[in-house]
Amino acid sequence: MMRTWQITTVTDAARARISLARLAAAYGVPTVERTRLAAALSAHLRQCLTKGGTWRLTMDVAGSPAEEGLLHVVVTPSPEACAAGEPLWEVTVPCPEATEAAEDGTVADDPAALSEALLGADEDTAVVLDKLTEQEDLVLFHREELHQTNQGVLALHAELDAAGRAQREAFAAERSARNEAESARRRLTFLADASAVLTASLNHEEIVRRLPDLLVPEYARSVDIWLFDHDEDKHRSAPHTAAAVVAARTGRPQYAADHPGNLPGVEDQPASALDPGRPLLCVPLPTRRAPLGVLTLSPPGARWDPDDAVMLIELTRRASIAIENARRFEHNRDIAETLQRALLTDLPTTPGLSLAARYLPATHGLNIGGDWYDAFPQRDGGLITVIGDVTGHGLHAAVMMSQLRTALRAYAVDGDSPGRLLTRLHRFLHHLQPDLYATAVIARFHPDEPTLTWAAAGHPPPVLRLPDGTVRTLDAKPGAMLGIPLTQEIADHTEQLEPGSTLALYTDGLVERRAQGIDPGIERLATALGGFRSAELDADLEGSADRLLHPLLSDSERDDDVCLLLCHFQGGVDS
Repeated sequence: MMRTWQITTVTDAARARISLARLAAAYGVPTVERTRLAAALSAHLRQCLTKGGTWRLTMDVAGSPAEEGLLHVVVTPSPEACAAGEPLWEVTVPCPEATEAAEDGTVADDPAALSEALLGADEDTAVVLDKLTEQEDLVLFHREELHQTNQGVLALHAELDAAGRAQREAFAAERSARNEAESARRRLTFLADASAVLTASLNHEEIVRRLPDLLVPEYARSVDIWLFDHDEDKHRSAPHTAAAVVAARTGRPQYAADHPGNLPGVEDQPASALDPGRPLLCVPLPTRRAPLGVLTLSPPGARWDPDDAVMLIELTRRASIAIENARRFEHNRDIAETLQRALLTDLPTTPGLSLAARYLPATHGLNIGGDWYDAFPQRDGGLITVIGDVTGHGLHAAVMMSQLRTALRAYAVDGDSPGRLLTRLHRFLHHLQPDLYATAVIARFHPDEPTLTWAAAGHPPPVLRLPDGTVRTLDAKPGAMLGIPLTQEIADHTEQLEPGSTLALYTDGLVERRAQGIDPGIERLATALGGFRSAELDADLEGSADRLLHPLLSDSERDDDVCLLLCHFQGGVDS
């Protein structure tokens, strides 16, 4: 279906616009689209009237556009406008009810009817404005919702930022706590390891030497140790810092620098006049009575961490204990060694028999005071030789060794045999010191008899070298240790001696090694003794004793004292 309007005047344009609007409404064009179509058409028709001439408005609702449910509107220019190149104006809108138009939309020529139609046309505009108002209200509603959403998002972002900051702070606190724990663990580990190194030695000079090696360079750049009663220090010309003197006098740690140290338990002092550019920490070496000295340290960097300073003060305390213990040990060791050497007898001169003895104190530990040897004549002309070892070490062992030596000499006056003498010593020791034990070997020689009588009680067996170089271990059944809580009768054993025979009595310190036991050591002793020539033993028994000790002791440090007694039988007086 097609409708056409000729438009020359404003009235024609108004009538055409109203008719088109009515038809569009009849064809079901939506109000908004209809209003938009009418407004666009009015604007274009106003332009057409301005240009003049007769224009043709065509509305096509038939053909293919209508089949597709479309309303096609075309404004054809006047002939004059066409000649001037004016293009067609056309617009297409959907019309769902294209085939069911209710009216033809014609407007009468009556001005009253035209006016009424124009007023009625504003109804579409009112509907559009109502819809526009609804849309504005909806926009306002959504705008408010958006504002509230934005406020919520901002609040959420603020909460997330706060949570992020709290999490970062928690991570930082955890990292700081972990670092502090690791630092504390490192200090405790160092303190434990350093303490073990210091207490492992019983030589105070060695402890003093080890301290700088432990502290430099991680905890100190330099270390100076001032021991008050050290012999070398008494003659040292180098002066000590004022802070060290204050620490020695007060017994409290001092910090000397051009700035406060703020170290816990440490008093601040002015910078040292001897070295003003270097901070110094002076820590006394404390004891129960008075400080042993002062440890002076300079920091590895600009200053110390307070926790490091606390650890250094504790290490100094432990070092002081180690030094004091080492000095006490050295003092007791010197007394025990002096007493032991004073109690060791001078060897007697006996016709037909040469004697050589050696005593070597332990080089490590307080393992002195228990080993002893003795040789003395009996009234019948025989010679008693003995070597023994008292369990325990130190002064107590040295004293008990002297009592056993005295008791043995007293018992030997009666002329008892070696086995009988050991039996009596066993009873004596068990009665005198129930918790102390000893081992011993007694050998008896007589210049008129080529016989060796010997007995052993829990002691390493004697080694006998024959004149031809053959070596035998005298391992006949020995008695048990002296002093153990049992009754025993220790038996005598005899050996025939040929001139040139040599008997070696010794303590376990000569042959026993922790990693090997005692048997390999006895074999080494036998091999070394068998390597001597008879003439060598005849001519220089003292030198032979030294040469015998060297290969047996040169392979290890002595952690026990050593006794050796060589008895070289040259035969009777007439031989």
